[in-house]
Amino acid sequence: MNIFRFFGDLSHLASILILLYSIETHRSTNGISLKTQSLYVLVFVTRYLDLFTKFISLYNTLMKIFFIGSTGYIVYLMTNKYKKSIQEDIDTFPVRYLIGGAFIGSLIFNYKYSIGEILWSFSLWLEAVAIIPQLFILQRTGEAENITVHYIFALGLYRALYIPNWIYRYISESHFDYIAVLAGILQTIVYSDFFYIYYQKVLHGKKFELPV
Repeated sequence: MNIFRFFGDLSHLASILILLYSIETHRSTNGISLKTQSLYVLVFVTRYLDLFTKFISLYNTLMKIFFIGSTGYIVYLMTNKYKKSIQEDIDTFPVRYLIGGAFIGSLIFNYKYSIGEILWSFSLWLEAVAIIPQLFILQRTGEAENITVHYIFALGLYRALYIPNWIYRYISESHFDYIAVLAGILQTIVYSDFFYIYYQKVLHGKKFELPV
């Protein structure tokens, strides 16, 4: 644990709380991608298979439970409580390519050909691209509520903060996880255009808009 990872985790927590607040406040999931949220459930389930077999720390265990539980709850809200507000005609990105690409990546980049290691690598590559269906919705509609945009920004910031975390760990511990670094760089690249527009629009008090 170091300050970069800690604030990265806080940013991740904030992103989920922002999204839950938006859903419950507006009593709607309009503009939110069910496909992205479903992919995140898959990410956390495959990454945290060791939840009840490997104890690292109370902090680590609570974070795992929170991420699995909260993303599962968001999917529940979208498919049950606020099902009518799902925009199926807009949330159409073919996620099979993302899942397939992540699976191929996990077969190429892993430290051992075991189920646990392959699923761990798969979760990293899938997380790197899971936001794409959400960004696809933004591109198709051309705009979004600021609170939804803040959610995406906090989610992207979480992963961006892991980059200095890896640098710090390499300097202080001589630890270098090349798979996590490559996946994190890919995820940051996926967010790059969004970060630029967020800075140009939202941080200057303007409405978030994209060319449709």
